[in-house]
Amino acid sequence: MRRSSVQDVLSQAYPWIKSLHVMAVIAWMAGLFYLPRLFVYHAERGPAGSEADALLQTMEQKLLRLIMNPSMIATWVFGLALVMTPGIVDWSAVWPWSKAGAVLAMTWFHHWLGLRRKDFAAGRNQLAGQRYRIMNEVPTLLLIVIVLSVIVKF
Repeated sequence: MRRSSVQDVLSQAYPWIKSLHVMAVIAWMAGLFYLPRLFVYHAERGPAGSEADALLQTMEQKLLRLIMNPSMIATWVFGLALVMTPGIVDWSAVWPWSKAGAVLAMTWFHHWLGLRRKDFAAGRNQLAGQRYRIMNEVPTLLLIVIVLSVIVKF
């Protein structure tokens, strides 16, 4: 496909791509808010080998594998399609860079959560519930940066 053909398709599909991007972001954010909360319960009420441990591990794995990973991938795919749509992003402005930085931080946080899930699964969690409570605020702060970047375009 010629470059202009790709750009034409992206321009025509823009409302659909943007809609799919927003839905993927919502699903991803739900998981980013909920998984650290599950880790709080796991750290405080799910000692390794207990029935609670087994239940929480199942919940954590399914949330990460069935909801968070696919929605993160979809967020990136549709977000990159939006970035490649002509006339959508002014790279001379600050906002696309602040959004990109926050999205990269959100992706790092997602992977950090995945590593913590593996720690729980191996029975070697080292963090207290309080630490997970604090980390539970990370996606909120990043969400604020992302939304203000895109809507206010600061």
